[in-house]
Amino acid sequence: MGKLLWPDWYFDDFTRIPPDFFKKNNIRYLICDIDNTLVTYDDAEPTEKVIGFFDRIKKEGVHPAFASNNDEGRVATFARKTGFPAVHKAGKPFGRGVGTAMRLLGAERKRTAMLGDQIFTDLLAARTAGVRMILVKPIKDKPSLLFRIKRYFEQMSIDRYLRRYEINASNPERKMKRKMKKLRKKLRREQRKKERK
Repeated sequence: MGKLLWPDWYFDDFTRIPPDFFKKNNIRYLICDIDNTLVTYDDAEPTEKVIGFFDRIKKEGVHPAFASNNDEGRVATFARKTGFPAVHKAGKPFGRGVGTAMRLLGAERKRTAMLGDQIFTDLLAARTAGVRMILVKPIKDKPSLLFRIKRYFEQMSIDRYLRRYEINASNPERKMKRKMKKLRKKLRREQRKKERK
């Protein structure tokens, strides 16, 4: 599937998205996943960090909404404090729920992006809906075997994406290979730490 599984942008977490990023990239509407993207599964409501992020991007003229595969109770409780539109049981990786969130915002496809942590749900839903994708590292994974397998294959895609990004940079080939080797080792160590938690 190759580049289909590559995001348009990749950040360590949503707070690392730089000021004016949305304006520079002509993004006015942001469809957000919730669990593991903005908060852990244990956080019933938006944290101060999440509220601060939304306050910042609203000042930049960005209109957020939520599209989550979780149930109505979870999504409604989280969204209530923000006042943003929300779609539960969004059906990701299919684009139906993302499209519904866009309609609730009155969003234009070309000015919309998806924010999420999973390639096989969030990114594919963004591709199906025809919008751009901002991928972030998961905050805290479920310890299940299925999740670990899925994350393994997602990490392979991210490694390819990062390798391609480095190839496009103006580094000598030998230096680039050493740098990528270190980066892959670091990503694997971080993944193992998260799995042990």
